[in-house]
Amino acid sequence: MPSLFRFLLFFGLLGGLAYGAVFSLATFVKYQPREIILDMLAAERGAGANTLSAYRGDLDDLSAHLRAAGVRITAATTDDLRGFIASLAERGFKASSLARRLSSMRQLYRFLYAEGKRADDPAAVLEGPKRARSLPKVLSIADVDALLRQARINAENSDQPPAQRLRAARLLCLLEVVYATGLRVSELVALPASAARREQHMLVVRGKGGKERLVPLNKEAKRAISEYLELREKAGRDSKSKWLFPSFGEQGHLTRQHFARELKALGQASGILPARLSPHVLRHAFASHLLHNGADLRVVQTLLGHADISTTQIYTHVLEERLKTLVRDLHPLGDG
Repeated sequence: MPSLFRFLLFFGLLGGLAYGAVFSLATFVKYQPREIILDMLAAERGAGANTLSAYRGDLDDLSAHLRAAGVRITAATTDDLRGFIASLAERGFKASSLARRLSSMRQLYRFLYAEGKRADDPAAVLEGPKRARSLPKVLSIADVDALLRQARINAENSDQPPAQRLRAARLLCLLEVVYATGLRVSELVALPASAARREQHMLVVRGKGGKERLVPLNKEAKRAISEYLELREKAGRDSKSKWLFPSFGEQGHLTRQHFARELKALGQASGILPARLSPHVLRHAFASHLLHNGADLRVVQTLLGHADISTTQIYTHVLEERLKTLVRDLHPLGDG
């Protein structure tokens, strides 16, 4: 009997060790450093889906490079990381893309160091690529007027099929709202249906990190929303949708890629090169035209939802041009 007991005890211990090994392996697989830091960025910093997707892609690239070199991501040295950056440069990555991947690496290894998973931070001494901050593409006021004029012609064309006219009205509404508010495209396409309440003069926008801000709606934007909703109701489309801009083809809201395609087609019809147009360019136009007409930089920062004034300062070239114009026109010894 004692022999049988020892036999059962031995196999019991063996089974327990095997279970523990499997459990530990499952835990390791489930809680990889990449996944942990992505969870942290989402929970503690409110990173959005697009930001998390970019970080995931960056860290996947790093992991693949290190795996090919026989190095675990948690054991990489500074030279290993320099080799990764060099490989990206050889593949033709721009300085802005290299800088973002470097930022992702710094986040990862700073986290591993803080959590005691490493005794050092191999990314801390890496230098980023030097890059000049490019000025944003900006449309002139005449360009925006041409876009809005063509969009309104399309939306008011009653000879076209109802579905086509509804799409035209939606595009006009998108343009008027983004030019009136300067919303990010991700904020614009995901506006809730409650944003269209009658007599509403302000939009409550949930931006990056879940932060909310108030942006005013002008008369033209409210008119475009009203006309679009009226046509949508007549067509019997998506009356119970929780989105202001529901997708016509499937569930959910309009995608930013679809909006960008429609915008470029409208630009072509308006005599504007498609390469000059994107939803983000309209956001730049909103900010630049406000500053050109005398708005305060801090006010523009608040409307755009920038956490840091340095982000808004890319528009200071507009202020410089305005100051030159003021001096030329108003100074007693000016050229005017």
